[in-house]
Amino acid sequence: MNAPTRPEPRLDDYPYRLTDNVRFGDLDPNQHVNNASYAVYFETGRVTLVKDRSMGLMPPGLGWVMVRLDMNFRGELHWPGTIELGLGVVKFGRTSVTFDQVVFSEGRCVASAQATTVLIDEVTRRPTPLTDEILRNFERWQMQTGARG
Repeated sequence: MNAPTRPEPRLDDYPYRLTDNVRFGDLDPNQHVNNASYAVYFETGRVTLVKDRSMGLMPPGLGWVMVRLDMNFRGELHWPGTIELGLGVVKFGRTSVTFDQVVFSEGRCVASAQATTVLIDEVTRRPTPLTDEILRNFERWQMQTGARG
């Protein structure tokens, strides 16, 4: 039995978007972007959002750590080029946030991922519950149901 196919992601479904460049150093000996570089692209999207102090997603004394990253490669990506990164929140846990993320190049999705991060106390390094303020501040980045890639 075949696994169910998911619909092709649409960049417009992701409430947080930014642009990045494919770097020459992202390539592997096959002259396409190495799979490890995609993890960096996805990290760029998450970190750019949560570390922007104006977003209110990382109060003083707290930080985020990655606990899971599940990537799907959908097409080759080459240098030089510009990529569009999309991100949306799909789930909240007691101490965690799960994101759906995509990388688009020339209008097509070349990779998608689901990433889970946990909020920690920077002193104890232990998970800490999401605050009401953090949850409120993430609201604008929540994806609509059914729009996942």
